Amino acid sequence: MCRLLCVAGRKMKRLVVQVEEDLLRYIHETPILVGEKIPNEFELAEKFSAGRSTIREAVKILTSKGVLEVRQGSGTFVVSHSTVEDDPLRLGRYNDKLQLALELFDVRLMIEPEIAAHAALNATDDDIAEITRLCDEVEALYLSGIDHTKKDVEFHTKIAQCSRNRVVEELVPLIVSAVFTFVNVTHRLLLHETIETHRAITEAISRHDQTGARCAMEMHLIYNRMMIIKLMEQK
Repeated sequence: MCRLLCVAGRKMKRLVVQVEEDLLRYIHETPILVGEKIPNEFELAEKFSAGRSTIREAVKILTSKGVLEVRQGSGTFVVSHSTVEDDPLRLGRYNDKLQLALELFDVRLMIEPEIAAHAALNATDDDIAEITRLCDEVEALYLSGIDHTKKDVEFHTKIAQCSRNRVVEELVPLIVSAVFTFVNVTHRLLLHETIETHRAITEAISRHDQTGARCAMEMHLIYNRMMIIKLMEQK
């Protein structure tokens, strides 16, 4: 009996996860805009061929991830198109994405070149091997036309970790939000510049060249910032 209950529990969990993914995809593809209400429990149950309890659990998960908000007596509303994992600072609530991207790059320019310089000073051989691997993987994904965003985040996160500063590591969510925001508004417009500057950052850190790492990171961010300004001027 216990085994049967465990099996049923695992099956239910998989079903909830599947419905959660289907519901998130439905929100994106319809699309249901931020501030708009999603269909009620009955309609969703019919749409996804699932029980109301499964729908309820899927909604709870997306609520905990910051995508949905249940308002008593009014319904369930979309409050963000990104999950907490993809948007840890909850910046998705800002409507002007180009202005947000610009402001994020202004903040990154204040701190990330120095982070790269500290990484060049403190990176071990193992760290350098990991940064090089991530740089190679970002390049391969980018050139193949495959979404490189999460690997790009890993690249910048590893550099932050190599600074050996615990406060800097707490700033990683800022970098994560900036990368996702930039990719979403530019759609791969800086392929060659990204590859070249990532490589320059990696090589400078490999040489323990603090000034080189600082300048390469600054160049990387300036290219991105210039693209944001160009897009804003075209609006």
